Amino acid sequence: MPELPDITVYLEALDARIMGTTLQRAEIAGPFLLRTVEPAPAAAAGRVVTGLRRIGKRVAIGLEGDLWLVLHLMIAGRLHWSPKYKKPDGRRTLAAFVFDSGCLTLTEAGSRKRSSLHAVDGRGLNELDPGGIDVLESTSQDFAHALTRENHTLKRALTDPHLFSGIGNAYSDEILHRAWLSPVMLTSRLSAQEIETLHSATIEVLHEWIERLREQAAGKFPEHVTAFRPDMAVHGRYGQPCPRCGAKIQRIRYADTETNYCAPCQAGGKLLADRGLSRLLRQDWPRTIEELEQRRASALG
Repeated sequence: MPELPDITVYLEALDARIMGTTLQRAEIAGPFLLRTVEPAPAAAAGRVVTGLRRIGKRVAIGLEGDLWLVLHLMIAGRLHWSPKYKKPDGRRTLAAFVFDSGCLTLTEAGSRKRSSLHAVDGRGLNELDPGGIDVLESTSQDFAHALTRENHTLKRALTDPHLFSGIGNAYSDEILHRAWLSPVMLTSRLSAQEIETLHSATIEVLHEWIERLREQAAGKFPEHVTAFRPDMAVHGRYGQPCPRCGAKIQRIRYADTETNYCAPCQAGGKLLADRGLSRLLRQDWPRTIEELEQRRASALG
């Protein structure tokens, strides 16, 4: 799912292409894409683009008359730009927004269509905001207050849109690795120094990835947005060496998500329990990387 760095670079690319231009028409082909009734997207035709905004992980396009088109790309949705008109087919290409300057399309891979479009006024725009703080504009006090407002694991807290804006599965893994903190550590157990370290790591990781993505786009529209990048430290790198200590990256699986971490760097060398598998194995659950490797070797032998 595109997160804060990805959405930031999307918005910068859109700003250079559609700000001040007129939306000629919006064509919606995906049957489940549009989530609002009034105003209809047709009401956006002929209006000038006056603003662009990130609302959590959403891209919001502001048009004159306080009308906003708000796109949530979810896991498989992506934006594309073409100087020529691209007709949406309703299968992979779900919508096309035709401007004076070109055509913005929304595609979504796979059969499970989760992307959404809301057409709202300013009040409706505020209602779509989950309310999490923008870490890049936060003070240490703001961050600490949001982090400790409820007692959750660090992974859950960082990815809660009501606490922090725009951070998801991928960048939370990178942030926690940078901060040397376990994803399952409870927020109530953090020291003041650990909170300060986490705040700094969050800002560093997000800024670094915004810059990397800008460089990769090189002024072009970002067409290769992905949650799995080879130069990430831990996310999506299960079984590969940690760039800091060389140990194999481990993972915790839960439902459709996966948390990646380095056991020596973040968990004192201990393997963190995979909720489902550890319950099944109970006392047979390996506690360390060495024990896990021994069991793998025995199974292969």
